[in-house]
Amino acid sequence: MTDDLVLYTNPMSRGRIARWMLEEVGEPYRVEVLDYATTMKAAEYLAVNPMGKVPALSHRGAVVTEVAAICAYLADAFPEAGLVPEPGAARAAYFRWMFFAAGPLEAAVTNRTLQVEMTPERSVFVGYGSYERVMDALEAAVSRTEYVAGDRFSAADVYIGSHIGYGLHFGGIERRPAFEAYHARLAGRPAFRRASEADDALLAAAKGQGG
Repeated sequence: MTDDLVLYTNPMSRGRIARWMLEEVGEPYRVEVLDYATTMKAAEYLAVNPMGKVPALSHRGAVVTEVAAICAYLADAFPEAGLVPEPGAARAAYFRWMFFAAGPLEAAVTNRTLQVEMTPERSVFVGYGSYERVMDALEAAVSRTEYVAGDRFSAADVYIGSHIGYGLHFGGIERRPAFEAYHARLAGRPAFRRASEADDALLAAAKGQGG
């Protein structure tokens, strides 16, 4: 076990995305599982992330929060994993779609889930415009090439693929063939399976303890 990389998480959180990214990186890491009502709001963890939310990543004492930032950071910190494209068109697509998912996609799906009505008059005030436009842009992003930054898997696929997977499962993202095909490609990756199995085991243990 190592303290170089520490993931603060909960198996019912976006920490699942960060764990998948860590599995893709392939470096040893330690997991600190936090509870929403207690340890996540304790002073010890608030010193790590004052928002009192997970995930957070500590790498040799440096702390990164926000899942898109964690994915991008790990890709840069461990270039030997090959999860960030070289400068050029692929790198442009990598940043474009990574932060499209962190901004317009997440906002549009959240508002739809909360049944926040986005009238044409309101749409000019939000960065994503409309849910339909976001879905069309996302479909184009995952349809042009095998992965969002070209023919090579990258950290952007970890982040976008997770959003699509959760959205399809919980209904926040429309079931379009392009989304289902893209997510199926990613779900077959060994790192994805390892991360999912580890978090599912934590959930099963919590249920067994009455958590």
